[in-house]
Amino acid sequence: MNRYPAWKYVIIGVALVVGFVYMLPNFFPEVPAVQVSSSKSTVKIDNALLATIEDTLKASKIEYRGEELDPIGIKIRFNDYDAQLKAKDLLQAKLGDNYIVALNLLSSSPRWLASIGALPMYLGLDLRGGVHFTLQVDMNGALKKAADRYTTDIRSLMRENRIIYSGVGREGNNIVLRFKDSAQRQKARFEIEKNYPDLQLQEQDAAGGELRLVAGLSVAAQKKIQEGAVQQNITILRNRVNELGVAEPIIQQAGSDRVVVQLPGVQDTARAKDILGRTATLEIRMVNDDPGALEQALAGSAPFGSELLYDRGGQPVLVKKQVVLTGDRISDAQSGFDPRDGSPAVHVDLDSTGARIFKEVTRENVGKRMAILLIDRGKAEVITAPVIREEIGGGKVQISGHMSSREANDIALLMRAGALAAPMEIVEERTVGPSLGKENIAKGFDSVKYGFVALAAFICVYYMLMGVISATALVINLMLLIAILSMLQATLTLPGMAAIALTLGMAIDANVLINERIREELRWGSTPHAAIQAGYERAWGTILDSNVTTMIAGIALFIFGTGPVKGFAVVHVLGILTSMFSAVFVSRGIVSLIYGRRRKLDKISIGQIWRPAADASAPAAGSAAKPGVPAARGGAAKGGAVPKTTATAK
Repeated sequence: MNRYPAWKYVIIGVALVVGFVYMLPNFFPEVPAVQVSSSKSTVKIDNALLATIEDTLKASKIEYRGEELDPIGIKIRFNDYDAQLKAKDLLQAKLGDNYIVALNLLSSSPRWLASIGALPMYLGLDLRGGVHFTLQVDMNGALKKAADRYTTDIRSLMRENRIIYSGVGREGNNIVLRFKDSAQRQKARFEIEKNYPDLQLQEQDAAGGELRLVAGLSVAAQKKIQEGAVQQNITILRNRVNELGVAEPIIQQAGSDRVVVQLPGVQDTARAKDILGRTATLEIRMVNDDPGALEQALAGSAPFGSELLYDRGGQPVLVKKQVVLTGDRISDAQSGFDPRDGSPAVHVDLDSTGARIFKEVTRENVGKRMAILLIDRGKAEVITAPVIREEIGGGKVQISGHMSSREANDIALLMRAGALAAPMEIVEERTVGPSLGKENIAKGFDSVKYGFVALAAFICVYYMLMGVISATALVINLMLLIAILSMLQATLTLPGMAAIALTLGMAIDANVLINERIREELRWGSTPHAAIQAGYERAWGTILDSNVTTMIAGIALFIFGTGPVKGFAVVHVLGILTSMFSAVFVSRGIVSLIYGRRRKLDKISIGQIWRPAADASAPAAGSAAKPGVPAARGGAAKGGAVPKTTATAK
């Protein structure tokens, strides 16, 4: 008998239930939606806002199919794209600049599935639609920005070491210092070489007796700055894209100076371009606390050298235009909490130059207020404006006040990334519409469906009931593969769908090996029970070898491939694992359910077999059999071939 242990059936049952549940969300279509989130930490997302949104939509007679309030924002689902676009414009006008209203696509699967983490797979740009940008990084702009930074640093270095110079400025990508005394020039050269080893110095004597010292970046330093500019811009773009709520965006370097950005599901191209073009940086300035200065600014006439800004609580702050310190001097920033009252805060580490400047400023302005500004898209906002109680050394700064934990984390990210290291220009823009994505999904689904139907039809006709069991194992294999991809929240693309179709073809190969091995055992006279047992046991080695070699190829594709090739490799390797489980483990359990409880099994429904002719060299009756050849194995009585017949054994 072919009994299967109960614990194995438990494993199969759990795998089937979990696989079905986590596969289910992929069969619910995506629907157009509008996502409302806060642009400021002081603006709350709550039930009152949800009620305002519902009243606004009902007043304009815009029908919607559901709403959802979560920590990120409010999502409203609609029945069609026209209602989605109308609602987006209406809500943006109603809610104002304090809220971000973005278009989105959301799954229509039941909430109970989402509550247990059963979410659909992400779809790539070629399946879901969205926007594709190729951005060109201005490498010369990165060098100019570096030269500006060195100009400021060298000016501070000259003052700190009391070196007399007549001027410092930038000419192209070089920094030029002018002197009237050669001794001062030599002293300046010594200090610059000691503090800035990346700069190459050259002395020049200009007409009129002016002495010049020209500092330029070395070739290695230029290359390092340009490479760093691309990587920093990629980091910034990732932070910006998070605001769009895009699932699985693709942001990667293409060549030495280009960045490719793919945003699946994004319908609002204008907003995507706006997000990608944003720059954010930190500035530290002094507050103008002169008596009557704030009232004068509120009256519309700000004092010279000052400007009126507002903090996150909406309170006016008059700050000086002169920048004390910029975000370029930040070496690290982490969100945390203020040890005094436990409120969210950002802990900032400055580099050596920034620490020196900050120490000097705080020493000279004890008792005065210092404003920390976040500048984003050309707009400056005062995060906090504390009073300087004492000189602050060590290069460590804490920023707190009027922020949530999420806001503190976002500010820390912005500070770590800083502003764009170099200007970027969109040189290519493509929009893939949802209709094209649906067409690709339909074609990919059809390829899998027709491939499965053809395989199942052939295998059922050729192997009869054992073919039906193989086809059932194939269905389970497909279900488990989709469930695992959903649990991993993988991104499915057209190459991934091709890998699924290929997995079906490879998965049936294991069942063919098993069925043919069972047929072979029956040909040589084994009983049906023994044939089933031997078929699964002896085919396992071949199945394992073939799948391991194929998996090695898939792993190599993943390691050395990029983009779509990696996606293909992931699905391919996972498909091999699920096919081995379903073809051997699951199908064996089904066979045991059908045939295993019969003590005496007369036949197996496995199609037609061909019994071999008797071997002329076979020993006569009663003689010893050849070693390793069962005596029962043999053909027809006179060595003739036995015609095809149903596989039976008694």
